[in-house]
Amino acid sequence: MPEEVLTAQQVADELKVHIGRVYKWIQDGELVATDLGTPARHNYRINRSDFEVFKQRRRTYPRRSDDEDS
Repeated sequence: MPEEVLTAQQVADELKVHIGRVYKWIQDGELVATDLGTPARHNYRINRSDFEVFKQRRRTYPRRSDDEDS
């Protein structure tokens, strides 16, 4: 079964962020994408597995309380 492929807009919608933020993540190399467009007009596609890795890397975890340090 082929892997699900998302557009930059679908990623933005799922994360509830502006599409410009998704473009920045792609341009900064934080989110892996394939550009099917031209240098003047990008047309990105993101594999679901790459998107899941991106979300996992950016996940935050609860801080330990001071009580746990003792």
